[in-house]
Amino acid sequence: MNREQVFHPKKFLLWLLIVASVMLFAAFTSAYIVKRGDGNWRIFDLPAMFAYNTIVAIIGSLFMQLAYRAAKRDELSKLKTQLFLALVVGIVFMVCQYAGWKQLVADNVYLAGSASESFVYVISAVHFIHMIIAVGFVSVVIFKAYRFQVHKKNMLSIHLCTTFYHFVGLMWIYLYFFFLLNR
Repeated sequence: MNREQVFHPKKFLLWLLIVASVMLFAAFTSAYIVKRGDGNWRIFDLPAMFAYNTIVAIIGSLFMQLAYRAAKRDELSKLKTQLFLALVVGIVFMVCQYAGWKQLVADNVYLAGSASESFVYVISAVHFIHMIIAVGFVSVVIFKAYRFQVHKKNMLSIHLCTTFYHFVGLMWIYLYFFFLLNR
């Protein structure tokens, strides 16, 4: 049996993590909808930075996909460049997220405010933690790439990293539109 045909335990573990994270965010967004019906719901505009972060998330996934493609083709210089760009974009995402929180405070939207205010902070903070993990994961793969441990015959680490990075980006897009449509 070909080694690629076997579902690697690390891939299985990653997918368990992703499923658990999806369930966590589904629980948060479900609670958001239920709580919205209870009253004490403040309607406020999302910070513009959240919209910019949606674009940043898409750009980050693009760089990550280009890094994956470069690894499959053994284009190691392109691999390192694209990984570095994905890392930078991930950091930019986190800086923009922080700026979005500062915009919320400037608009008198606080963590300890109404339920709607608290939900936006808590859900976006949990996503922020996922982004920290994604940036850490990219850093590890960059380190491996510089040690020539990522190439077309050793794709596991970049495959896992790309999958998780895309998940985090897609989750942000979902959350942004969820908040936008369910104010």
